Amino acid sequence: MRLTPLVNVFRIPELRKMIVYTIILLGIFRIGSIITLPGVDPGAFSKAAETTGMIGLVSMFTGGALSRAAVFGLGIMPFISASIIFQLLTTVIKPLEELSKEGEVGRKKINQYTRYATVALCLIQSIMMSKLIAGFGAKLGRPVIVPEFEPWFPYLCMITLTGGSIFLMWLGEQITENGIGQGISLIIMGGIVSRLPSSLSPLFDRLTVSDLFVFRSGKMNLFSLAVVFAVYIGVVMAVVVIQQGERRVPVQHAKLTRGRKVYSGQRHYMPLRVNAAGVIPIIFAQSLLMIPGTVLGMMRGMLPNSAFIDTIQRMLAPGQFTYLLINSILIFFFCYFWTAVQFNPIRLADDMKEHGAFVPGIRPGRRTAEYLERVMGRITLAGSAFLVAIALLPLLMPHILPIPSSTGLIFGGTGLLIVVGVALDLVRKIETHLIMRHYDGFMKSGRVKGRFT
Repeated sequence: MRLTPLVNVFRIPELRKMIVYTIILLGIFRIGSIITLPGVDPGAFSKAAETTGMIGLVSMFTGGALSRAAVFGLGIMPFISASIIFQLLTTVIKPLEELSKEGEVGRKKINQYTRYATVALCLIQSIMMSKLIAGFGAKLGRPVIVPEFEPWFPYLCMITLTGGSIFLMWLGEQITENGIGQGISLIIMGGIVSRLPSSLSPLFDRLTVSDLFVFRSGKMNLFSLAVVFAVYIGVVMAVVVIQQGERRVPVQHAKLTRGRKVYSGQRHYMPLRVNAAGVIPIIFAQSLLMIPGTVLGMMRGMLPNSAFIDTIQRMLAPGQFTYLLINSILIFFFCYFWTAVQFNPIRLADDMKEHGAFVPGIRPGRRTAEYLERVMGRITLAGSAFLVAIALLPLLMPHILPIPSSTGLIFGGTGLLIVVGVALDLVRKIETHLIMRHYDGFMKSGRVKGRFT
């Protein structure tokens, strides 16, 4: 009897231990996402957090820990932010660029600097978080912080949140070394997936089994529910196709002569990803759009005319035409910007020329660099349009289908891109272990294509 690939996964002792180890550490992450900060009234804070859109948006990456003022409230995002900062600085600052070319030693040194920057970001964000929690008391008209803890709360908040984020960073490294998959990515994915039940519960609250083929305002029947899930599956399939999509540029190696023998040049392909920027453009665009509303909200008491502030905040509210337009423009800009930072056609063309490789029909050197830049610009346009569609789907779906706005978040955005990308990476790594031990993989023929994320 032929065993299924899922059974084969647990037949390999080493792979089974890695999966169990990963699940245990992810369980620790979920426990820390429930434990509330010392001195915070959980009920009062949750009630205040429901009225703040920024808290709900950022809380998606922490599995709801931020909206509960939990120990892991900052999540792993400070480390992600520090990594992105140093990735950008590596292309700008010459010493860091030279350090990145020193192999394993240079990589470890940059990782050490990234950890130091993570601690600094955690301290800054934890101080802002303590002031935000204290400000919720005035909004509700009752204290959110227990009076006995109020004098010491900023210090407790700073130490606890910083320690929680550093502990999560350590958990991610342990999963990467001893578990299966990339630990930091799995922690982010675990936080996003844990929010799915709360996002789907309002959908089933509207469900009614009467009038099977009749749509009613504010209600859902079985037919409309099937349409919603069919659209969701279609969106996921489209994300998988685009995430795996690549333009294969043919590369030919020159013939090599050794003694009296002439070896024919090998021919292979250079894969250029359609969505080379990943989720970075959406994160940058949403972060920038959150800044004006946050700053204006803090300046409300300083300015005599609050009508102007209310008008700007309404224009930049998610779902408004101004918000959608600016968000689309920013995503296009950051997509090209991040691709330009990561992809250097001049260096790539020089490396090909040095190793005797060339694109058939294209002169090596400057012509090859221009050709690669032109090809990358074209496929980046398609990748940018895809990212804009994914970013706007959560805001548009509640207007297209009879679903609440909280359920619309599952149809796209950063969360869906991260979940699909991490899931594909996890399947590839599990399949690699299966094929190495002569077991059938998840695919009947061939392997899951695409490079590791």
